Amino acid sequence: MSSSLRFDRGHTDDLMAFLMASPSPYHAVATAAARLEKAGFRQVEETSAWDGTTGGKYVLRGGAIVAWYVPEGAGAHTPFRIAGAHTDSPNLRVKPLPDTGAYGWRQIAVEVYGGTLLNTWLDRDLGLAGRISLRDGTDRLVSIDRPLLRVPQLAVHLDRSANTDGLKLDRQKHMQPIWGLGDVEEGDLIRFVAEEAGVDAEDITGWDLMPHPVEPPAYLGRDRELLAGPRMDNLLSVHAATAALAAVAGQPDSELPYIPVMAAFDHEENGSQSDTGADGPLLGTVLERSVFARGGGYEDRARAFAGTVCLSSDTGHAIHPNYAERHDPTHHPVVNGGPILKVNVNMRYATDGSGRSVFAAACERAGVPWQTFVSNNAMPCGTTIGPITAARHGIKTVDIGVAILSMHSARELCGADDPYLLANALAAFLAG
Repeated sequence: MSSSLRFDRGHTDDLMAFLMASPSPYHAVATAAARLEKAGFRQVEETSAWDGTTGGKYVLRGGAIVAWYVPEGAGAHTPFRIAGAHTDSPNLRVKPLPDTGAYGWRQIAVEVYGGTLLNTWLDRDLGLAGRISLRDGTDRLVSIDRPLLRVPQLAVHLDRSANTDGLKLDRQKHMQPIWGLGDVEEGDLIRFVAEEAGVDAEDITGWDLMPHPVEPPAYLGRDRELLAGPRMDNLLSVHAATAALAAVAGQPDSELPYIPVMAAFDHEENGSQSDTGADGPLLGTVLERSVFARGGGYEDRARAFAGTVCLSSDTGHAIHPNYAERHDPTHHPVVNGGPILKVNVNMRYATDGSGRSVFAAACERAGVPWQTFVSNNAMPCGTTIGPITAARHGIKTVDIGVAILSMHSARELCGADDPYLLANALAAFLAG
């Protein structure tokens, strides 16, 4: 990897800005697209005919983005190098009939999205973000980035067993945030959102809205060696992949033996089964159309896919000092120890021995240390877009990521050096 691609702590500073600008998957892809535009990429519409020109291109669909760079001299059968990630995080989502409340409190009806740690959303200042769909068929991003909502916890005086028997939360009864006082009025929230967005409430015909913590990311620790912030699972990887692709696209084309790709999907936290999820056809369709636009046919597509490798980048578990017994006794990923290789022989992660060698080679070229994560045999193992990508497209896939604490919390914790170590590894991998 060229020394000009080397990221440092400034990358972590930039990650903090990326997290603040991306309170929803829709904002995340818009932020990534804006950064790629500055690097010379251009958007192509799925409904338009594609050409075989070289350079950087990207497709947006909802909360997903696929971007790629075609270097000069790339053939129709040139393989791809893919950095995969996801844009969604476990959180609360506004219901279709949002206005509710009782006893003089106005509340917002929400549904729990993904495997969120419910208690981390209690007593936290929340804003509201997402997208609204208008009568004319267009969508508009909305971000109310100030304290607006709060899910109040029951006082310990009324739940004396909370600290002894554990806090018990009912997902339906206990997670509805308050946002004011007075009688419940149907349409009140959407009228408020419309005013914030500068549109008429009657023009809003649909919405995908979600609360988000308004507290900004922050360095933590005596030596500022830690980073605390929201949505690092998995915007940390989206940010790293975007930065790596933009940097690699700035290299001389003669140094690129592959077509580098960044693919960030929505809905990973609830199974990836959507038109913008990894289990949908989006990635395969984009890659195939790229092959065909360069004059290739089915044989070229098969050759390209056979030589393609994907690094599925998602956060993983750092060893927790208070719960060490929950981890594998011989695999102890630590923060600031470099990205982790995620292994599970039951294919909850897609990594195998040959994939390990691809990742190790990329880290070696980048001068980046790396670690290995394996689940404790007595604990169930999570999964990622990795196995889905491998099985759906027949692409060799390797699961990697950054080790963090408090995964699926409203506010997670990682090492301050690991984001740029991951970005360097991804850049080396995409550059071949």
